Amino acid sequence: MLQSGESLQINLKAAIKEDSNWLRRFMPIADIIMDISVCRPLQNFINKLVDEDGCVKDSASPTLKRSREQVRLLERKLAQLMESLISDEMKETSFVEVSNTDGRWCIKSGTDLKKSFDGLLLSSGSGTGTLVEPLSAVPLNDELQQARAAVAKAEADVLLEITHKMQTDLDDLENLFDAIIRLDVINARATYSISFGGTYPELLLLSSSSSSFDDPSMKWKLYLPKAYHPLLLQQHRHNMQKAVKDVSEATAEIRRRRQQVGISTQREEEAYTSLSSLEARVTKLKQSSPVPVDIFVAQKTRVIVVTGPNTGGKTVFLKTIGLAVMMAKSGLYVLSSEPVKMPWFDCVFADIGDEQSLSQSLSTFSGHLRKTSDILSHSTSQSLVLLDEVGAGTNPLEGAALGMSLLECCSQGRRALLTMATTHHGELKTLKYSNDAFENACMEFDEVKLKPTYRILWGIPGRSNAINIGERLGLPTVIVDNARQLHGTASGEINEVIEEMEKLKQKLHEHIHDARHHLKLARELHRNLVVSEGRIREHATNQRYRKLQEITDAGGVARSILHNKVRLCRASSPNFASKEHLLSLPSKITTSFSSTRTENTAMLNKQHLLIEKNRSQTVKAGDTVHVSKFNKKATVLKVDPSKEEVLVQIGNMKVKLTVKDVVKLHS
Repeated sequence: MLQSGESLQINLKAAIKEDSNWLRRFMPIADIIMDISVCRPLQNFINKLVDEDGCVKDSASPTLKRSREQVRLLERKLAQLMESLISDEMKETSFVEVSNTDGRWCIKSGTDLKKSFDGLLLSSGSGTGTLVEPLSAVPLNDELQQARAAVAKAEADVLLEITHKMQTDLDDLENLFDAIIRLDVINARATYSISFGGTYPELLLLSSSSSSFDDPSMKWKLYLPKAYHPLLLQQHRHNMQKAVKDVSEATAEIRRRRQQVGISTQREEEAYTSLSSLEARVTKLKQSSPVPVDIFVAQKTRVIVVTGPNTGGKTVFLKTIGLAVMMAKSGLYVLSSEPVKMPWFDCVFADIGDEQSLSQSLSTFSGHLRKTSDILSHSTSQSLVLLDEVGAGTNPLEGAALGMSLLECCSQGRRALLTMATTHHGELKTLKYSNDAFENACMEFDEVKLKPTYRILWGIPGRSNAINIGERLGLPTVIVDNARQLHGTASGEINEVIEEMEKLKQKLHEHIHDARHHLKLARELHRNLVVSEGRIREHATNQRYRKLQEITDAGGVARSILHNKVRLCRASSPNFASKEHLLSLPSKITTSFSSTRTENTAMLNKQHLLIEKNRSQTVKAGDTVHVSKFNKKATVLKVDPSKEEVLVQIGNMKVKLTVKDVVKLHS
């Protein structure tokens, strides 16, 4: 333990020396490790007396060394004596061996021993054989027992010396032991979280009277997207691993049989049939993986009423929430595919049908699990209450009344921060329409396949499917019609309202999906437009400077040519022109050149303004554009925004260009 603590400190200091940010990353574990007291003198003292296997060394004390040497000497003498006696007896019996009984060396024979030596008969039987201690070995055995007792006493003296030495550092050792335990628990939590994946939960300190409920940024009180029941997921992964292993072993067995000679065709067919069955099991397990649930609870919601058919997943839904809360309180990752936000619940009150199973699941985590009967006396504004089949087990009318009263009590005052209840009582579904603190949810049921989907639908009360399911299963029409009449028209009207609400919710989700899709496309188009705008500006600026440079260069060349011509004319004909005429030629040419440059600059500015005017207009199919590369007009045939390319037609020729190469022209 001392060596482990010292190793932790050395590794941490080395990591911090290499990168100082590691100290911040390791917090608060770094504080636990750095506060460890290593007790180097005690560690050296123990290493001096005890080896790595925990045995006291011979050099620990002179007495121990002498006693162990005496033991080894006596054992060698006894071994030689027994070997000489056995060699004589082996001539008369087939089974003779040396036996160590209670620390004494004896001779054991499988049959009645006709011994050629005197000895003490220790045991004899038809099934166990004969056990004899030779008289010549008795003194040596007695000495050996005394020597071993001396060794034990010498080892005890050494250990007692270590004990006295430890007492001076007992407080530091206890602190080290506690620190190692804490670090081991942290490591176990991290190992479990990593093995299952999941998400680090963000815990919020909220209460039923918290002002954060009015904060628009705090939309969700409990946000658990695609959460899994950890035990169901663990069982599924275990079954999947076993099935894959069975397939691998079956494949290896078939490969091994192929290498053998003389294997019958029937046995080979049986092996392939078994392999197909195992592969089908793997496929089935992949298709039947646990279904995650989306748990979104708004800030204003304090009570959620969950309805749905039996075996539809209501109880598993409650257990998933309870386990997720307790795992977060224990420092574990929550099995969710996205970031998780939840309040810090001080206590969980659970009344679930299979409560023993839930208690066993939660018993490994920190926190408190209490019976629902303690709600009124022990719950606080930070409590989570989980109720399965509230008001069940009694008269339906009385049960519904008790359930409504209990849920209304939980929604008032400081009884609980959040209450979730499953029920089959239709009256509890109506609480939402008279109290804003209530919300409805239901477990989805596929009426075509007549099986639950295990998905939860929020904001929709579940409806009874018993009569419809009975009709689909083939119950006579008379029974079904009579059941509907006995059930009442009011319930039928409620079911119609629920069905309309389900349709509206489905349409709403479709519209939301379409809106998100179009928003994504609009953002991509805007991003492409911004990029095209920048490229057009850059291209226009480059073109302007390039034309101006060309004009300037052409003017310089023209002046040079003019001066050379004038010089040649003067040299060949003195009377070529008057002095005043020659002097006026450069100024006229310069004026003409300036006028031309001004016209060209105005034309470039006009083109630049035209580009600036059209740069924000998106090019689409059918538009007329100007292609700067060919200085011609063209018609746009196709636009690819993702690649920023356009397909245009110039006369009889089709050309693919980039968006920056074309400018839209107004009609």
